[in-house]
Parts: sequence; structure tokens; C-alpha cells
Amino acid sequence: MTDSTIIRNQFPPSTEAKTDSPKKKLSERQKARRMVLQALYQWEIAGSAVSDIQAEFRSYYLGKIDWAYFNEVFPEIPPRVNELDDAMLQWLDRDIKDLDPIELCLLRFGMYELLHRIDVPFKVVINEHVELARVFGATDGHKYINGILDKAARQIRTLEIE
Repeated sequence: MTDSTIIRNQFPPSTEAKTDSPKKKLSERQKARRMVLQALYQWEIAGSAVSDIQAEFRSYYLGKIDWAYFNEVFPEIPPRVNELDDAMLQWLDRDIKDLDPIELCLLRFGMYELLHRIDVPFKVVINEHVELARVFGATDGHKYINGILDKAARQIRTLEIE
């Protein structure tokens, strides 16, 4: 079993969200967001090449998924990690190296969307990443993600917020 198989198996593909509501179906975009998070985590932990991860996910995940979104967003984040990390530093209460890997991936992903995907409303960015943190993150990680992305949105998306 390879490192990437182990990492991928930690996040089984699912069409159902882990929420209090019974068996809430995920949209194609929500499934793609889960995959972006999983791919970023695999890239961060295993150091696999972006193109290899994309190919692996394409062969592993089946069903209705917003592949266009996945293929547009995921490969854009790894080359921009320095930019994204620098952009969020002002709101962090700890060093980036001290962040949980899931929180780090979620924050980079959220910052990318706030900075480079203005087609996605800031409230959607925050809500979707908080939900991903609830599903995949530590117990109260979603509160941390919410706080950082909310502060970032207020500065980055000032026109949209007003």
C-alpha cells in the first residue's frame, strides 16, 4: 500500500455529509471541494506531484463531481502556498508550522478562493470551509477556520461585504 493510498483511504469518497441532518446529499461542487481538500492534504503530507494526484483522483472517484472546479482549483494552490501563507499570517495566532495539517490545507484553500475566485461569494467560501473543518478537522477546528476566513474576507472582499 502506497503513502497516497493510505492518505486517500483516510478520506473515503462520500455523497453524504456528516451532519446532524439525516443523509444530506452533497452537491457536485461540495464533492469537488472535499476532493480538493483531500488532494491538498495528500500533496502536503506525502509530497506527491500535483499531476499524479489529479490522475489518481480521476481514476479513483466516480459519480457526479464538479471536475472542472477540481481541475481549475487544486493545481493552482500548491504553486501559490507562499502567497497564501503570507496573506493569512496577520490573522494567525501561531506559526504556520504549528497548524494542524487539515487546518493548514483548509486555510490555504479558503484564502485561494477569497483571493482568486471572486465568482464564489465570500459567505459561501466561509460556510463551505467551516463545514469541511467540521467533517475532517479537529473538534473545534471549524471555529478557528471560521475566525480566520471571516477576518480575511472583511479585508479582501471589502466591496462585496459593503
